[in-house]
Amino acid sequence: MRQIDRLPFVFAIVLFLLAWLLGFPMRAQSAPLGDVECTLIEDAVSGETLYRDGVCDQRFSPASTFKVPLALIGYDAGILNDEHTPSWDYRPEFNAVKRDRKTVDPTIWERDSVLWYSREITSRLGSERFAGYVSKFGYGNMDVSGSAGKNDSLTHSWVNSSLEISPVEQTAFLRRILAGKMPVSARAHAMTRAILPSFQAGGWAVQGKTGSTRLGNAGTDKRSLGWFVGWAEKDGRRIVFARLVVDEKPTDTPKGPKTRAGFLKDLPGLIK
Repeated sequence: MRQIDRLPFVFAIVLFLLAWLLGFPMRAQSAPLGDVECTLIEDAVSGETLYRDGVCDQRFSPASTFKVPLALIGYDAGILNDEHTPSWDYRPEFNAVKRDRKTVDPTIWERDSVLWYSREITSRLGSERFAGYVSKFGYGNMDVSGSAGKNDSLTHSWVNSSLEISPVEQTAFLRRILAGKMPVSARAHAMTRAILPSFQAGGWAVQGKTGSTRLGNAGTDKRSLGWFVGWAEKDGRRIVFARLVVDEKPTDTPKGPKTRAGFLKDLPGLIK
């Protein structure tokens, strides 16, 4: 009987050793994941780091900050025309949250982070052109394949799916936009800059885009993510910035606006 009782223990040891030898992850799926925060500010022209605090080189879902590159794509591809054209009406099949059930133009799209408008742009592009633009942009990991087995590249790839980007990559991307060096038309650069929402922060004229999501919809990682990325000007000086906050605890309130409010409050004290 004693020999038989040892069998489960021995079996567990063998499985552990096999997993170790094959390089499988040893952390339990339910292990808690800590908070991640980053604030990164760079000179828009030189790229000099003016302020950096936290974990800034780890990639996460871009969420609605992806509306910045998607605006470049939309204008370059001729899907978007100007600040208020095209204006598309909401349709029930979009199944949007109540606040987004309205007529939306490019300015409203960026201001209110309307997901169904993004999906209308990508559906008009098609998978091949969409992937081609993201690859040309060198945006994050450039992976817009979407969720495995779901064929959702054009609807979900930038929200808790295959596409990921770090704060360091966000600021590098923003510097290229301001320099007019993205592989799109000059008009696409100008129109994207025109529709990005504007704010004030202690004398700084700020333009930026929030992003909010809850990580790991299909897994155990339910942390809340908030982005605020963009650029700001004051007294002839221009900066680019990225703030990322990933909380250990989930929240039902979108975290992007809170992340933006915190950055706008902090900015005057971070850059003198």
